This record gives sequence, C-alpha cells and structure tokens, in this order.
Amino acid sequence: MKKLAYYITAHGYGHGTRSCDIINAISKADPDVSIIVKTDLPPAFMHSRLSHAFQLVQGAFDVGLVQKDSIQIDLEASFTTVVEFYKQKENLIAQEAEFMRTEGIDAIVTDIPAIPIIAAKRAGIPAIAVGNFGWDWIYADFIQNEQGWTAYADLFRKAYEQTDLLLRLPFAEPMAAFPTRIDIPLLAKPGKPNRKLIAQQMKSDTHKKWVLLSFTTLDLDAQALERIIALDDFVFFSVEPLEWKGSGIHSIDRATIPFADILASVDIVVTKPGFGIVSECIASNKPIVYADRENFLEYPVLVEGIERYCRNAFISATELYSGNLAPALAAIETAPSPAETMPNGGAEIAAEGILFHLPMA
Repeated sequence: MKKLAYYITAHGYGHGTRSCDIINAISKADPDVSIIVKTDLPPAFMHSRLSHAFQLVQGAFDVGLVQKDSIQIDLEASFTTVVEFYKQKENLIAQEAEFMRTEGIDAIVTDIPAIPIIAAKRAGIPAIAVGNFGWDWIYADFIQNEQGWTAYADLFRKAYEQTDLLLRLPFAEPMAAFPTRIDIPLLAKPGKPNRKLIAQQMKSDTHKKWVLLSFTTLDLDAQALERIIALDDFVFFSVEPLEWKGSGIHSIDRATIPFADILASVDIVVTKPGFGIVSECIASNKPIVYADRENFLEYPVLVEGIERYCRNAFISATELYSGNLAPALAAIETAPSPAETMPNGGAEIAAEGILFHLPMA
C-alpha cells in the first residue's frame, strides 16, 4: 500500500480545513493510499472534517505565531516560543526522518512546517508543500523590530527551497523560495443549509437574521456580550470550542453539524480574515463582516480576496471588542454583490499533484 504522511501546522484551523479538503480528495481519487496525519490540531476537529479512514498522530512541528485570541498576536511571546521550540530542531528532524524510513512513507505533504521537509530530504523521499504563504515571509516582516527573527526566516526559506512541489493556494504571496509552484483554485465546497436542525438543537428563531461569530477564541467582556444580544433582529451563533456560557449566543457542536453546513445555514458571518473562513464564505456565497488584524502580513492579501469575491463590510477591532456590531450589520445589508467569482475544484487538482509523487501501483 502506498503511504503518505501529511503534516499540518496548528497555527490556525484554516490550515486544518484546507488540508482535510485535500486529504478527502486524495482518498477518493485513490483509496489504496494510506494517510498518516501529523498535527497538534484537536482530534475532534480533524475527525469532524475527514470523511475517510486515516491515522492521526499528535505532534507539533512548528510554532507559527502565539495569539492572545483570534484577532490579537503576541509578538514577544511568539519570538520566545519560536526560540525555545527550535532548540529541539535537530532531534525532531532525526525523529521524523527515522519515522519516514521505518513506516515506509513514500512522500510527505506539509502545510506548512519546515521540519518535515528537511526530514523527507534526509529520508530520500519527495516533499510537497501546500499553502498561500510561507513562514519565511511572515517572520521576515518582524526583523526590523527584532533581528533574532532572521535566523528563523532563513531556516524556513532554506527548507522551502528543497521542496519538490508547492501547491500554491488562492490569496497567496509570491512564495518565491519554492522552486516549483502550481497555482490551484478554491478548495472549499458549499455546505448544505440545515436551519431546521440547528433551530431544533439551539431553540433559535428561524425568522430572524442568523449571524455566525466565526472565531476560535474571542475575548469579549460581559458588557460587549450584552450589547450583541440586545440586537433583537438577529440570532447569534458560535462554533465550539468558542463559547460564552450564559450569554445567549448559541454555541454549536461541530461534531453534530459539519462547519460548512453551519456556515451555509446562517445569513451573515462576522470574522477575522483567515484563509479557511474566507474560502468557505466564497464557496457558500456568504457575506462577511471582517475585522482588522495587526502584525500579520497575510491580512491585506486576504482582504483583497474578500473585496473581490464576497459581499462585505468592515468592523474595527475596537468596535468588535465593544460589541458594537449594529453599524456593520446594517452596512452589510446594502453592500454590493461581488463582481468576480472564483473557480473551485482545487482539492481534486491538489490531490492529483500529490498522487503524481507516489509510486505507481
């Protein structure tokens, strides 16, 4: 049986979402491929997204950035954590190279840690990357304030230069370090609306506008939550693990209803620009109220995607944290429809590119 190891950063759920789309497409295209997924994303999240059999191994192979919540990044903590994590770099590379040899792994895919790429080259197998940005690009932006970031930007750049193929996703920076790049279209597919089931589970009013607060974490105080719930024309939802107990905002368990179906069932999405949620809103044609996000170079690239492909309105982080959603929710009602559409089918194209690097049956 052909064997593939798929490494996913836990920096954000968007990396997991898109990886699961591709893994599902690989399994559908070739059921004889055995896939081992290595990540420290929550197992419940992975199982809610993957429709085929797979082996899940918990493990961290990069840090990404340390976030206070879905909006705020802690740069000082990020640097400290990166420095500490990469002290074990050589041990992790040796461990993964041995794992690849022992398990008979034929190729690896990474989204988008560097350590698995270096290990794959030591094991003598192909390394395929998937992403819309590289950590070399993100970390290089911080060098002006902290020279220590240089070593880590270089680490990623040198690893990325060893890849056999980059499947470059929409909303991408140039990703110039990767020697061979293929651009692929939208991965996400539209969900199936299921307002009736959600209304039954959450005891929510189907005649009001439904708003999804799509964040992994968001630090709202009691006053902000009261201001949100006071908007009587709307029903507000989040998806676990985000929950404000006793607030009146309904938290849906993604294990009972797939996230794509939750998204397809609401009228408006309030979120921060992230690859996964932007892709899914485009796929399900959902309007986005998006907040600003500091210290993340990907932000303007994603905002450009939102403005091209989604009906949208902006809310400042200050207004979001204060719970003052009313002006943005009013603005989204009159926002124009997007002028452009994005082709889909990216998951199948990515699967084809990955399967090309596996041995023939």
